[in-house]
Amino acid sequence: MKNLRFNPALILFSCLLLSISCGVKAASSTLFTLQGSNTVGAKLAPQCARAYLSSTGVKNVSIYDGDVENEYWVSGIAGTGLDLHTVSIKIAAHGSSTGFKGLNSMQTDIAMSSRPIKKAEVQALSRFGPMKTREAEHTIAIDGLAVLVNKRNPVSELSITQIAQLFSGEISNWKQLGGIDAPVVIYARDDKSGTWDTFKKLVLAEDFILSDKAVRFESNDELSDSVANQTNAIGFSGLSSVRRSKLLAVSDDNTQAMKPSAYTVATEDYPLARRLYFYMPPKSASPWVRDFIAFCQSDVGQRIVESVGFVSQNIRSFKSPVGRSAAVPQAYQTLAQQGRRLSVNFRFSQGSPRLDNKAHEDIRRLLGFLRRSENQHKHVYLIGFSDAGERLSQDLVLSRFRALAVRSALLREGVPVAESIGLGSFMPVASNDNEGLKLKNGRVEVWLTDAPLVGLVQPESIYPQKRHTQAVATFDL
Repeated sequence: MKNLRFNPALILFSCLLLSISCGVKAASSTLFTLQGSNTVGAKLAPQCARAYLSSTGVKNVSIYDGDVENEYWVSGIAGTGLDLHTVSIKIAAHGSSTGFKGLNSMQTDIAMSSRPIKKAEVQALSRFGPMKTREAEHTIAIDGLAVLVNKRNPVSELSITQIAQLFSGEISNWKQLGGIDAPVVIYARDDKSGTWDTFKKLVLAEDFILSDKAVRFESNDELSDSVANQTNAIGFSGLSSVRRSKLLAVSDDNTQAMKPSAYTVATEDYPLARRLYFYMPPKSASPWVRDFIAFCQSDVGQRIVESVGFVSQNIRSFKSPVGRSAAVPQAYQTLAQQGRRLSVNFRFSQGSPRLDNKAHEDIRRLLGFLRRSENQHKHVYLIGFSDAGERLSQDLVLSRFRALAVRSALLREGVPVAESIGLGSFMPVASNDNEGLKLKNGRVEVWLTDAPLVGLVQPESIYPQKRHTQAVATFDL
């Protein structure tokens, strides 16, 4: 075998040698299994598995449909001569909750999930180790929860509240939103789906219940195609499953409506952006599993993420124009005029300056990006934000500590930072009244400039004194 990765491929090679020495022809084997989210498992996981097996030297790797709908085998040939060995990765994509149940029953090695693990699942899996740690929880892609209508529907944007009213049945006719005089037809994912869990948490929240007239689907693609064929329908899916449907722009209270795009989703500024996860038992995961997850999070793996239709975590820069307003601090306006923003936001544990699990991997990505020859002479600016607490002064302190946390992580690796500033709860990207979304407001943005900014003003003298004067996020993307 050629081009073997060190640990897992060595194990496979050793197994082949053992079978040869015993005079036994090597049989087919399953390296590991993935179970859970249809959003992850329908396209992304099979494509990553195929590329991963090929990277270890396995030949003729192909994706095969299983005997059950939404199940797949990714298989290829290892070995040489007469001692060929079929190796496979099995994928079963029946909903995020099934992945955690599979881990609990030891029927799978990796749980695929399109929403964070729940407290009850953490408790049920505690015998395998802490499931909310960096060793167990791995963000493999960013997705935008897409709100879909038929292309003939004249409605082009909705607020989260309006979406909730539509799916609960409070708004039952499109004319109530300026559309045609026609009843609303509701399509939704099934109860096993992480996409449904995310929609329920971020949109319906505690105030709305899905209408009992909703038609439920196990597959994102099937739901999207049904919306495309029904003039009066509305539905939701992962961003990779928009297909022939019309994608709506979405706003939260006091925020600009935006469609999910590569940048608004990568930064998680889009109100319905979400993370896609692999979870593995930290105490018992095999070398194959660890190596596969590392491959999926690598630059190569993230390019596969992008090719499938999700948003890569590989970092890029972009211009982010900000409207002029007395409520927008001069420091932020200056950055927007002279700098470029990076497509990564660092986020934190609730009410804390402690980086979350994804942020630690993003530090690695940021270090690699800043060490490229074209970026080595750029000047790095970190801008921290918080969600709205009880006091503006506390918001300002927390936002500054968050910026300092990222600064410290970069300085430890020898990367200088020109300035780190905290802007408190200024410029929210989500409503601070929505408990499911407000965590998005606690973030650190990264900006690069060609030259140092002279006289960058600290925010104390210009920070809004009243919440109603705060600017909201405005992006022209």
